[in-house]
Amino acid sequence: MNRCDWCGDNELYVKYHDEEWGVPVHDDRKHFEFLVLESAQAGLNWLTILKKRENYRRAYDGFDYIKIAQYDENKIEELMQDKGIIRNRLKINASVNNARCFIDIQKEFGSFDNYIWSFTGNKPLVNHWQDISQVPASSVLSDQVSKDLKKRGFKFLGTIIVYSHLQATGVINDHITTCFRHDECCNIEG
Repeated sequence: MNRCDWCGDNELYVKYHDEEWGVPVHDDRKHFEFLVLESAQAGLNWLTILKKRENYRRAYDGFDYIKIAQYDENKIEELMQDKGIIRNRLKINASVNNARCFIDIQKEFGSFDNYIWSFTGNKPLVNHWQDISQVPASSVLSDQVSKDLKKRGFKFLGTIIVYSHLQATGVINDHITTCFRHDECCNIEG
């Protein structure tokens, strides 16, 4: 069975690749989870974050953005002491800020899902890369979304992090064409 080269034979990467990456997401809590994890990943590798994912789920109240939006300085200090997550104050503060901005988008668009998928006309963008070296780190779309998110007050969501989000949530299908998940993800109803 052929997979995208980036997942190698690491068990966590393989599970994430085979079950989640590129599958169209339409659940706001799942979108928020990826936004938190991807911004935490900035400057680190994704495997580090996957290993800490359950710790994040525990520390961040199951990625309940309504609760997170209400976090105060005491809660932020508690998170700063949590060895199970990345203890970077800027990233933690950004996650609280972004929860508030996320709720604002929901109020305006009905859901974050409506907002993010509106950039592609509610259809996944399917790329047909032959090799992992062809997959970009960002795109015109991720530039556009990142710029709009920043305008709306989001932090730690530059174009590369946004591109990762679009890939992870299936807005963009970047599985290489020889990967068994490329066509599967094309046929998943969102």
